[in-house]
Amino acid sequence: MTDELRRDTLSCYGNSYVRTPNINRLAQFGQLFTNAYTPSPICVPARASIATGQYVHENRCWTNAMPYSGQLRSWHHELRDNNRDIISIGKLHFKNNEKANGFTKEILPLHVKDGKGWIHGLLRERTDLFDARSFAANIGPGEDPYTNYDRKVCQLTQEWLIENGVRNPQGGWCLFVSFLRPHYPLTCPSEFYELYNPKELPKPRQASDPPELEHPVLRNLKKSCDYDESFKDDTRQIAIASYYGLCTFVDEMVGKINETLKKTSLEETTNILFTSDHGECLGDRGFWTKMVMFEEASAVPLIMSGPDISSGICKAPVSLIDIYATVLDLVSIKKPNNLPSHTSSLLNSIDKPNLSRPIISEFHDYGAQTGMFMLRHENWKSIIYPGFRSQLFDLNEDPYEINDLALDNKYSDIVQKLYEILNAILDPQKVNQKAFQDQERKIRELGGRQNILATENYDHTPVL
Repeated sequence: MTDELRRDTLSCYGNSYVRTPNINRLAQFGQLFTNAYTPSPICVPARASIATGQYVHENRCWTNAMPYSGQLRSWHHELRDNNRDIISIGKLHFKNNEKANGFTKEILPLHVKDGKGWIHGLLRERTDLFDARSFAANIGPGEDPYTNYDRKVCQLTQEWLIENGVRNPQGGWCLFVSFLRPHYPLTCPSEFYELYNPKELPKPRQASDPPELEHPVLRNLKKSCDYDESFKDDTRQIAIASYYGLCTFVDEMVGKINETLKKTSLEETTNILFTSDHGECLGDRGFWTKMVMFEEASAVPLIMSGPDISSGICKAPVSLIDIYATVLDLVSIKKPNNLPSHTSSLLNSIDKPNLSRPIISEFHDYGAQTGMFMLRHENWKSIIYPGFRSQLFDLNEDPYEINDLALDNKYSDIVQKLYEILNAILDPQKVNQKAFQDQERKIRELGGRQNILATENYDHTPVL
């Protein structure tokens, strides 16, 4: 698992600029999913959903200050309780309770800061708590603790495979390897940064609507964390080159692990699932990082490869919550009677693709004055904001989501139909209310708003 890897920055998904040969090789000999989505375009809620196989409104890990702590069963628990070794190496972003998380062992884990996470984000009514200037200041060639951490994760993974994987080549184990990159800071090792000329790279896509038609929720979100304000035209391109270089850096880590599997002959018996927790806006529409429901943040790369995986392209819509059921299938563990209701094995999506399956994503964190709900259904994508107007995009005709069809009354029936489909999964109004109620309770537990404001603020989880 990578962190903040945008799907369309991989060459196997059509990008002609970024060099990712090792990830491409996984796709070439495996299954490439073209319509995979994160359950939430932000780290902690996404990873809680990946662990539990439940959407955010089900596990109620709403924000980066409400991490998973073993309160619900995970696929890690299922494997461990069925006598499989389940090892994690790298970022987890849980509360930091190793025994409760369900792994046999956690190696070099990175959890939320102080077991609390980014508590300032609970104050969703504020738009002045995020100093985004450091984002634009930390770009270009150079070293960073995040990159060093990933190198160590890669090294420990190779060592684990050599020392432990070969003892049971037939699959009595599962290894969850989790990198930090290409998550910002966008400081990139020189040898990877130099692969890309900032002047030759595409510029961010701009919104086509005039400012007065910008969605009010998105306008508020941009105000709350305006990374783009600190960029100039040339520095913006340097940041993009840095991100591309970090994608190639991650690809090299993938290549080293794959080479270790080959040298140990484990590739003959090992299935691989490659993905990311969410995407990266990369300046499109004036947004950086994630936190929006546009494809650049909500869509994720997803590739499966190995002896039990057929090769091909799967166009069925899928979610990262499907990892839960998929892992149980791959290691031949009987699914529990209380299997999370929405998780569905990716193997089923390969064998019998359901092109009409509805997939959702949610966001309930800082900058969102109301909940944000995405529904992907067939060629349509609806984004629903309780108390505000919805958005509608036809991804077949408009893959970059430039033309908001919800502004045209002739699409009102489609907007209503998609709302009804979403309502069969969740009630946006009730879920939105529940999220705010849970967050208010958390604010009280932390001593109130003034106590939160008095604590140290930060813009990304530090590596200790």
